[in-house]
Amino acid sequence: MNFDIDKKEFEEIAAVIHSDSSPVGIDAKKTHILILKKLQEISDRLEAVEKKLGA
Repeated sequence: MNFDIDKKEFEEIAAVIHSDSSPVGIDAKKTHILILKKLQEISDRLEAVEKKLGA
């Protein structure tokens, strides 16, 4: 697996999920919402591909 990420993109994501009030430094709720949103986008795209393929 390749989990390399562009430094600029990394910093942008880090800025979005950062939280000074969290002991781990990130806003867990915001992080989970972003993950769920991306998973839904992937699911929607996969469904569209499956429909095109007749699966």
